[in-house]
Amino acid sequence: MIVNEEKMIRKQLIKNMLYNFLILTIIFILFGILMFHTLQIFVYESSNRELSLIKEKMEEGIKNPMIKKGNKGELEPPKEKRFELAGLQINPRVTYVIRDEEGNIKNTDKIGRIYDEFGGSISFDKTKLDSIYEMAIYNRYYYRGINLKTINEYGETQYIQLLVNVDSEKMIMDNYLRIFMVGIGITIMLSLIASYIISKRALQPIVENWKKQIEFVQNASHELRTPLTIIQTKQELLLQEPNKKIIDQSENIMLTLNEAKRLSKMTKDLMLLARADSEQMGLVKEEVDLDERIKKLVIPYQELANMEEKKLELDLNYQEKSLIDINKIHQVMIILLDNAIKYTKPNDTITIHTKRKEGKCIIEVSDTGIGISEEGLKHAFERFYREDKARSRKTGGTGLGLSIAQYLVALHKGSIKITHNEPKGTSVKIKLPKH
Repeated sequence: MIVNEEKMIRKQLIKNMLYNFLILTIIFILFGILMFHTLQIFVYESSNRELSLIKEKMEEGIKNPMIKKGNKGELEPPKEKRFELAGLQINPRVTYVIRDEEGNIKNTDKIGRIYDEFGGSISFDKTKLDSIYEMAIYNRYYYRGINLKTINEYGETQYIQLLVNVDSEKMIMDNYLRIFMVGIGITIMLSLIASYIISKRALQPIVENWKKQIEFVQNASHELRTPLTIIQTKQELLLQEPNKKIIDQSENIMLTLNEAKRLSKMTKDLMLLARADSEQMGLVKEEVDLDERIKKLVIPYQELANMEEKKLELDLNYQEKSLIDINKIHQVMIILLDNAIKYTKPNDTITIHTKRKEGKCIIEVSDTGIGISEEGLKHAFERFYREDKARSRKTGGTGLGLSIAQYLVALHKGSIKITHNEPKGTSVKIKLPKH
């Protein structure tokens, strides 16, 4: 069973790790792509603006000369715009190519070197008008361009192809792309490591709770089995001798009743802890005079202590009202007093002390009994922990009392601590907020 649970946890760890890895990787990649496009827009912004400004200047210089029509030489305005290039000053890194209707270059004398070396490689698509595009020459030189359609002074359709060199911008984007790819590789490795750590840490509380649950179930099963076994054994003995009188079997009957009572108490404690684990328990707070309540609470315990020749003393100095769930604090005090009486001997002293310190209510139950070991101090609040199991079973202990007390105090956002009581014995200190 435990092996299957461990396999399930490992499977869940891998599943969570892959899920986190996928999410982190997608986030990093999307962020990188966003940065890439943002940089691309920023880098090419100046060249795009330059093309747009030149286009605007050319549009401002539009002339609509009268052109000849028919045999009579009548003049009429052209039907299409004509862009005026004369006198237009263009940035040195910007050139223009004039093309006819078929796309042939007409201004070879003006574009010079670019035509001599690359003219035949300058791509052109006359359907792309008024929108900026990219092109490469021999995959070594890069341009951004825009095409304009016009007519010349002879009424012929022509195209003007404005080109701006963007080699430096292309180099920047290529370098960024290389850095981005390397970064993606590093990001994937870091995402894998981070996913494993996050998944492991996320499952850690679940694993710890699972281990505690397994331990709790095992301990509960063991503790419940003991009284059930005793009850069953004694009842079988009674059945073997049905003719005997009750007085003859009183010892077995008494032992059976004691174990039944212990079983009943343990069942109630387990139900309380189950409610605590499911967080179904709440507080019903009220303002109470804590010192007065403790005085009433200890009356039966003082009588019990006197019968066992022990002293139960009160030193109550809180003298204020406190907003608490008195029923739950009452339960805590019963647990502490039960333990104090069980683990003290005749002539030992049990003291209940209350005071106000740093705005908190302090309740301390100390005794001069048999005390507790250093190892016991570490595990005192663990469920089913008993330093002397044989003695605890004899006195009816279940090992759940301090666990319950700790939870009930924690409900009040308080704290409980167990220490040695010098020169001997044990001291349990509770700190509760005033409100």
